Amino acid sequence: MFHLPIVEIVVAVIIAVLNAGGLAGLAALMAVESFGIPPIPSEVILLFAGFLIATGSFSWPGAFLAALAGGVGGSYLGYWVGRDARGWLFPQGRSPRVPLDPRHLEQMDRWFERHGEGTVAFSRLVPIIRSYVSYPAGAARMSPLKFGVFTALGATPFTLVLLYGGYVLGSNWSSVVPYFSLLDDAALVVLAAALVYLILVWKNVLSSGFPPRLIRSIGSPPPVEGPRP
Repeated sequence: MFHLPIVEIVVAVIIAVLNAGGLAGLAALMAVESFGIPPIPSEVILLFAGFLIATGSFSWPGAFLAALAGGVGGSYLGYWVGRDARGWLFPQGRSPRVPLDPRHLEQMDRWFERHGEGTVAFSRLVPIIRSYVSYPAGAARMSPLKFGVFTALGATPFTLVLLYGGYVLGSNWSSVVPYFSLLDDAALVVLAAALVYLILVWKNVLSSGFPPRLIRSIGSPPPVEGPRP
């Protein structure tokens, strides 16, 4: 996701914030990372925090709790943005501000009603995607309590593994950052594919669901629905 010289700048900023801000800086960085704007690699944050545990600058409980609290807090910000954006984009009793078929919203609502807990928990394990799942969860009005619980459950192993990796690697923590960037790139490709799929469904080119089916060719007029009984 990040390439030189951007990666060097991002790593330098993260190191400076953690060295100057301590555990509060760690919580703040994880909050920004979980909110997703701007995108910050959690791998760099947590690996360097693990290195600081190894040096004695951070304690294990302090680093873990600060990272988890910041991550959950930033996720809640994204959740409420998504929840409020739905009310603004689709005001009750008025025309929607975006040309989106209400059926797609209903499908998203049903998905999060049935699979929201697993979707949120699993997404916290996937780079890039973990930072943006909060928005559709909020837009689908998933229970705030369930959202917070499963966000914490999914973020816990992710946080512990990377903290431990930085702790074990010590001063060599930065040597594995390029490998994590490959995972970021792969996740970005998946996210881009999902976005293209949503656009094609929105434009009535593909049917929603799996496997998606072609409704019409791109550039042809949308199908005209007959009168409903």
